[in-house]
Amino acid sequence: MQQVIIENPILNSPFQEPTRHFRFSDEGITNDIVEARRVSSYFIPIAKPKKKGKAAQLAFDTEWTKDRIEENEFINRIRGRISVWRKGNYEGITKTTRRLLEYWTNPERERKLFFCQIEALETAIYLTEVAGKYGDSWIENSIRQFNADANPELLRIAFKMATGSGKTVVMAMLIAWHVLNKQANPQDARFSDAFLIVTPGITIRDRLRVLLPNDPQNYYRQRDILQVAWMEELGKAKIIITNFHAFKPRELVKVGKLTKDILSKGQNNSLAETPDQMVRRVCRELGNKRNIIVINDEAHHCYRRRADGEDIKLVGDERKEAEKREEEARVWISGLEAVKKKIGVKATYDLSATPFFLRGSGYPEATLFPWVVSDFSLIDAIECGIVKVPRVPVSDDSMASELPTYRNIWALIREHLPKKGRGTKDYSGGGTNLPKELEGALYSLYGNYEKYYRKWEQNAEARAKGQTPPVFIVVCNNTNVSKLVYDWISGWDKKLPNDSTVVVPGNLPIFRNSDDGGNWLSTPNTILIDSAQLESGEAMSKEFKKMAALAIDEFKREYSIRFPGRDAEKLTDEDLLREVMNTVGKQGKLGENVKCVVSVSMLTEGWDANTVTHIMGVRAFGTQLLCEQVVGRGLRRMSYVPNSDDKFDPEYAEVYGVPFSFIPCSGSAADPKPGPMPTRVRALEERIACEITFPRLTGYRYDLPRERLTANFNEDSRMSLSTRDIPTRTENAPIVGETSIHTLDDLKKHREQEVAFLLARLTLDKYFRDDDGNDKPWLFPQLVSIARQWLKTCVTLKDNTFPQLLLLIEFAHDAADRIYKAIIASQDGPKYLKPILRPYDYTGSTKYVDFDTTRPVYSTDSNKCHISHVVADTESWEQKMAQALEEMDEVVCYVKNHNLNFTIPYTLDGEDRNYIPDFIVRVRDGREDLLNLIVEVTGEKKKDKAAKVATARTLWIPAVNNHSSFGRWAFLEIADPWDAKNSIRSFVNRG
Repeated sequence: MQQVIIENPILNSPFQEPTRHFRFSDEGITNDIVEARRVSSYFIPIAKPKKKGKAAQLAFDTEWTKDRIEENEFINRIRGRISVWRKGNYEGITKTTRRLLEYWTNPERERKLFFCQIEALETAIYLTEVAGKYGDSWIENSIRQFNADANPELLRIAFKMATGSGKTVVMAMLIAWHVLNKQANPQDARFSDAFLIVTPGITIRDRLRVLLPNDPQNYYRQRDILQVAWMEELGKAKIIITNFHAFKPRELVKVGKLTKDILSKGQNNSLAETPDQMVRRVCRELGNKRNIIVINDEAHHCYRRRADGEDIKLVGDERKEAEKREEEARVWISGLEAVKKKIGVKATYDLSATPFFLRGSGYPEATLFPWVVSDFSLIDAIECGIVKVPRVPVSDDSMASELPTYRNIWALIREHLPKKGRGTKDYSGGGTNLPKELEGALYSLYGNYEKYYRKWEQNAEARAKGQTPPVFIVVCNNTNVSKLVYDWISGWDKKLPNDSTVVVPGNLPIFRNSDDGGNWLSTPNTILIDSAQLESGEAMSKEFKKMAALAIDEFKREYSIRFPGRDAEKLTDEDLLREVMNTVGKQGKLGENVKCVVSVSMLTEGWDANTVTHIMGVRAFGTQLLCEQVVGRGLRRMSYVPNSDDKFDPEYAEVYGVPFSFIPCSGSAADPKPGPMPTRVRALEERIACEITFPRLTGYRYDLPRERLTANFNEDSRMSLSTRDIPTRTENAPIVGETSIHTLDDLKKHREQEVAFLLARLTLDKYFRDDDGNDKPWLFPQLVSIARQWLKTCVTLKDNTFPQLLLLIEFAHDAADRIYKAIIASQDGPKYLKPILRPYDYTGSTKYVDFDTTRPVYSTDSNKCHISHVVADTESWEQKMAQALEEMDEVVCYVKNHNLNFTIPYTLDGEDRNYIPDFIVRVRDGREDLLNLIVEVTGEKKKDKAAKVATARTLWIPAVNNHSSFGRWAFLEIADPWDAKNSIRSFVNRG
């Protein structure tokens, strides 16, 4: 088959619903672009041919072609319902859910969420809050039936999301959605504030600590899932993160093996925990919570074997692997069933890139979990640019077979690798006995890696910003092969006749663990990840621990902070090696300098290094599922900066030995270019003297001298209703045929009294509240009377309009504002403008700033600014302004208002908005206390600029100064940042 070359596989923005995809033909993917979203489908494995011989030996059944794809009708039906609901403005949801969706989908977000993340939450929300109201009970009925067949004790809902598409972010969104709704309405049984998150291993368990609201790196703030104001509510949640191994009953009494065997033959084994005791241990931190939410990460590991399923005859390592998987899956699902029985489970959310039944499960291998309700596949992620694109061999100059040699190398080398343990006659020691095909593949892939590495090495800016080197991974089939490959790559100790040893250098220079003098390096370039060695306690040599003492000490300090009360000195070699593996590609950590990882079997799914650029498979891959799992370790992007088309530029992962059939991109691609590196902008502890605090307001109100309300209407009180603003009569016409007339006449059915009541209520709610936020209902009759007077004297009805148009909320808000201003104008005596503070986090501070940006930055003066950098939103005036402030003796400190969460609320056209001024500057103006000066640099004159500035000067400044608890504040608008010093000094001197 002729390979299709697709130069740029990215068709869609990651932030919008996909609208284009590549068409599959009978022979595989084509470069024909279909102007529609790809339907959800899954790959169907087919039986291997019975033909013997070389051709059959080299064949593999992971090609994903048209005749082996089946549409997921259930998922696509749900997707269609979600799409209609989305376009209908999310009808039927709670107020809290609407606030969250508006925040997550706000196009002005600094850190936009991927569409696939939003869609996963939309699906969960629709099924929980909406489906039952709109006649979609078939969805829940189907899910219950699917679970009854496979998980009769549980109700599971699965979300299929490609590796690298942000499953952890989705978990954080699910938690936030549940908790905030539960806190808003504790009686709503649809929601919970207690969560049990279950993972397949320690690596993922530790990585998911970002789901704990009190974790310094929590995703709710780091990924902007929630505003700061919502974090206090989130903090009330109970969240347990554990690996499924915790479900295994522990021994209550330590006895010998013989005694254990005798007692275990009885009906009751009193030596081990009962299911109830296990649940109490695992869920102790949930307290008395009931009906919790379970979130299964990498949920394809959780299933119950189908009793009447097909019995696949497996032998050797495959049989052992299948038995181990089945036992682990049984422990996991039995644990969840025990949790449900003991404390109740409201819902179980499964997240996985590959929610398929595994080999030996009793189901056909790679059968999709039928309870999957949302699908964003790997091909979708590639076409949206969310992940790296795997590039595989498509041709070579060998011509020895129909397939390129390095496409499925295992078939060529499997008979030439050791099958027995080290020290036997099958193993001669060291890394010398690699089959030629494997050795050639390693050299070939390494040659390409070196190009990536040299590009990184020459990019001083990227390295200065903390980008670690690209990473090469090798996935082997067993411990013996992995050690053989490891020695060949990194070097090994050769024993001499006199019992001394000499270091034999590795064959790939960048990956060698020795120097030119034959000494082992203090920090290895290549590491071996081997589960058997980790469990044996011989994972890391004393010599390495000694040479890496500083890095180990740093980890121990971090460990002590993360787990108060635990003794870091009791960490085992396994703990330390696990930390090395988990910090590959992370600056300042144990694994930051690792360039090559050799792994036995699969690298753990929680391994989230985004610097992997090259993958070598040295094992069998029987299905597309296995291919996707191993390639998934190299799919995480390095750069998430969109281009001018709001799309990502493609990044690639070079893959050998994994018969993966997706998009064989052009082999003639340009040399790899590292994407723009972000700059970390944060508050620096050593600059705490420059901290700036500020009040956070939601609005303004007046303390009136009396509560006898009157109104002085003037020209500003007048309002005209015109069909220029809104049509009241519309004609609809087809090309031919009868027309129809649409009007707003139904509004006329409402009495004008309803209009007066609405305006009075809006005025009361917005402006007449006490210091605790309570309204004053006794003022309502007076406001109704004033509203009636305003309707009679101040409203002009132009052609085809009528008073009931004021029931339209935008008009109503405009009217309420005019009424309130007339009331204020009529009041004799002093009127004190007061701020309406946020109910919780009413004081903001520079100390909370911590984010990454790829925009231009200016490094700030350590004596003038708490924040490390000033971010440039436009071109260069921000840097010039910062420079001018740093040169002024009058300026004590300043901050650029970027991700500071300092806003000034204002109203425009009846809509509540937030104005973000440019700088806060603390200056000396001759008085005892410092002046807090809000500085706005005037740029392009926009429609709402006057409203922003007027609100800052006439409402925000006097309201905050009248409050008297936040110091003195003033507002200054500067037209020319190149004359900022004179402008500020002139303003300060005027007093």
